Amino acid sequence: MKTSNWRKRVMAAGLVLLLAAAPAFDASAHGSAGLQGPDSGIPPENKEGRKAARQSVNKEKKVAVIIDDFGNGQGGTEEMLSMPIKLTVAIMPFLPTTKSDAEQAHKKGFDVLVHMPMEPKHGNPKWLGPGAITSDMTDEEVRQKVEEAIDDVPHAIGMNNHMGSKITGDERIMSIVLKVCQERGLFFVDSKTNYHSIVGKLAVNMGMPPVANHIFLDDRHTISHITGQMKAVEARAREYGNCVTIGHVGTQGQKTAAAIKSSAAEMQGRVTFVGISDLVRDIWGWHPAPILPSNNN
Repeated sequence: MKTSNWRKRVMAAGLVLLLAAAPAFDASAHGSAGLQGPDSGIPPENKEGRKAARQSVNKEKKVAVIIDDFGNGQGGTEEMLSMPIKLTVAIMPFLPTTKSDAEQAHKKGFDVLVHMPMEPKHGNPKWLGPGAITSDMTDEEVRQKVEEAIDDVPHAIGMNNHMGSKITGDERIMSIVLKVCQERGLFFVDSKTNYHSIVGKLAVNMGMPPVANHIFLDDRHTISHITGQMKAVEARAREYGNCVTIGHVGTQGQKTAAAIKSSAAEMQGRVTFVGISDLVRDIWGWHPAPILPSNNN
């Protein structure tokens, strides 16, 4: 496929997905009013049309579970890495277990993301960790930070933001971040820590997939809440065909892992758990071709 056609395809798909996903809140909050059945708008005599519509409705419902904050041996790390469903593991660079977590995740068949520390609008700067991108950096400094982070996380196929509510609204900085990811054959997942993020718009303009988080699992640290969020994940996947959701390792990581494991077992047969790269390929046909040298192949 020629580059121009590929760009048009991604931009069109991106705009459709952005409209479907916005605003990014739980699908369980939506009512079913206004949803049409599989035969809506299809003439009775068009049997093939009805068949195709039913196949679309019955298409496999896919869920990509991203777990953030690996790299520092935090609570829930072992439980997440032994999860019986496919996960996507977002690993912070330059930390004690960055490389070992990446290797274990890769051997398990999980997708690996660079969990890129980025300046927030509010919050403790100490939570950022090493190698963070801040708003006072020059273009060259931002590029260098992104390059170094990618090189520090083995097997990375994408990137998402750690904190970053200030940076994901900064067009200058995010343009550089996305450009480096594009050059290295990585996509970027917007964690949606900023409701007014411009990442999706920039990604579409650059011909990259505008991947974004739909639901945070553990914004409250109780098993009952996380279980409820998993129900919302299933509801969104059943309504839209897919859902991207984010949880965390950390002080409450074992609770998150336990809730995901029990919920996933109950959801089996109704949704399919996939890596984020599977979803990106399915929706946008994303087959990157790295330009710059990388040790992550």
